Amino acid sequence: MSKEEMFKELSDAVITCKNDVVTAAVEKARSEGISAPEIIEKGLAAGMNEVGIRFERGKLFLPHVMMAAGAMEAGVALLEADMPADAASKKLGVIVNGTVEGDVHDIGKSIVSTMLQSAGFEVHDIGRDVPLQNFIDKIKETNANMVGMSALMTTTLGAQKEVIEMLKENGLRDGIKVMVGGAPATEAWAEKIGADCYAENASEAVIKAKELLL
Repeated sequence: MSKEEMFKELSDAVITCKNDVVTAAVEKARSEGISAPEIIEKGLAAGMNEVGIRFERGKLFLPHVMMAAGAMEAGVALLEADMPADAASKKLGVIVNGTVEGDVHDIGKSIVSTMLQSAGFEVHDIGRDVPLQNFIDKIKETNANMVGMSALMTTTLGAQKEVIEMLKENGLRDGIKVMVGGAPATEAWAEKIGADCYAENASEAVIKAKELLL
């Protein structure tokens, strides 16, 4: 079996959501001499990315996504001992992610958090209907270098701008990247309020986060 076929088997295993299928695929890849970082990045994370895409297209539902994330975590746990010493502890960045105050929509934001975590970021998901000060407090507490804010209603969209103003008031804006998302948000809105980027979906959020933090 070629490396590419092995990566596809790993990816497909994550999509099945079954821990035993994932761990069997990981053990097989290890026995073939494929490195732990490659197994994670080109196999498991690729599968998780596909799960995210299918969710966004309405082909999968949230329980499937969460089970796939759990299966991927089981596979990653098997590889921790094989990871290079620095890679095991190295995170791509620290991200605080939440849905702004007044907005109880949670699913899209949760998917973004899961996808970012799967991609190697340390993610602190602070939930939905989050008081704006909580974003600031969590950023300070975790020394985050990115904040993600979701708003699914036009009435709560302005809260994204308010948090950016609060970051400036607290002297934090220069040290943190700001990502916004949600149904009423747009690229033009992100530019207008001074955010660093807009992400339309979870897959795009991962791409944009890597572009801004790496």
